[in-house]
Amino acid sequence: QVQLVESGGGLVQPGGSLRLSCVASGSIFSTNPMGWYRQAPGKQRELVAGITSDGSTNYADSVKGRFTISRDNAKNTVYLQMNSLKPEDTAVYYCYTPNFWGQGTQVTVSS
Repeated sequence: QVQLVESGGGLVQPGGSLRLSCVASGSIFSTNPMGWYRQAPGKQRELVAGITSDGSTNYADSVKGRFTISRDNAKNTVYLQMNSLKPEDTAVYYCYTPNFWGQGTQVTVSS
């Protein structure tokens, strides 16, 4: 069984930054791809960023150049650095690895 626990969400003004963290239990972390998804009210859950076990990354077009995903296998942790935040980034952000989801953390971008 794998558990994913997110943290780092909150309220931030437009143009601000947040860093989300996701700590994974279990020994599979270093070999698993990881991802961050988000779901805004009334919208479908969408992929924000993904990272493979060897560190290759991919991003949604809407966040390219503003968000950075990274991982620290020694800490079983994946991060999402979010800069230049916009109101449209407001959503619940979920950590994901195949077959497992975190509980989500709320990000609200508002003045």
